[in-house]
Amino acid sequence: MIYTNVTGIKSFIILGFPGLSPKYYGHVSAVFFFVYVAIAVGNVFILAFVMCQKSLQKPTYLVFCHLALNDLTFGTVTLPKIISKYWFDDNIISFYGCFVQMFFVHYLGSVTSFILLVMALDRFIAICIPLRYPVLITNNSISLLCGFAWFIPISLLVTIIVQALALPYCKSNVIAQCYCDHIAITSQACGGNVRIVQVTTLCMAMFCLLLPLAFILFSYASIIAVILKMSNAAGRRKTLSTCTPQIFITCVFYLPRCFVYVANTVGFYISLDIRILLVLLYSLFPPAVNPIIYCFKTQDIKQTLIKNLKTARIGTQAKLLF
Repeated sequence: MIYTNVTGIKSFIILGFPGLSPKYYGHVSAVFFFVYVAIAVGNVFILAFVMCQKSLQKPTYLVFCHLALNDLTFGTVTLPKIISKYWFDDNIISFYGCFVQMFFVHYLGSVTSFILLVMALDRFIAICIPLRYPVLITNNSISLLCGFAWFIPISLLVTIIVQALALPYCKSNVIAQCYCDHIAITSQACGGNVRIVQVTTLCMAMFCLLLPLAFILFSYASIIAVILKMSNAAGRRKTLSTCTPQIFITCVFYLPRCFVYVANTVGFYISLDIRILLVLLYSLFPPAVNPIIYCFKTQDIKQTLIKNLKTARIGTQAKLLF
């Protein structure tokens, strides 16, 4: 059969969880709404707090700001539509609107991967070659590296979008997901080029995920080796504490993704509802918990926050006395 690149689909329907009973729609929309509020409040707080505290305007915390901006944008791109589906029964998204959402979903995920690489590089130089750290890692150099993290995936994602748009869409217009992603969209396409586009996209996705992951694993393996060689137990604990936030954030981002990819590779059966839930967990859980990790696992941020709270409490008590 011969297909042209003309599609009769003008809009897509966001399916969400196919097995979910309508009586639970309100509960699900409320959960998504509170997740979005947590993402928005937490990441806006981190951005504002670091920008307002000159003592925190250091390379490590500038990386945190870039990651917080990325997490905030991802939540804003993905959650409002699925909230409106379950809250207002608005499950229609335009054809091109779906592609725009798909672009940002995969672009922001790729940017996160490269920002985690920058984060690992920062800790690698700080612990493995500390004497060179003040020279190599400055606010300007970190800003440049984070700029590359935002810039590198653009050309790859534009290529992916153009290839997907060129496919003819003649199947169902139902997106079996809570937001538009590449697999859900291209599975509705027709013709022999679909498989080629999907394989090409997979290779680009693996480049954006596995290349940074390889360096991240090398960095933290080197850091752990250096820490184990330290003779002072207190020094080991203090050094390890400086990179535990980054390790937590990296694990939260990569481990669920690796589980899903391995499960698909070995043929482990996962129902559609569970698969969608897993995708949501590894997509939305990191943006929601990263601000908590920053505040409770980063000593400078935690101490500055506690100091400000104590100052505010003392100021309030003084006003009450007078």
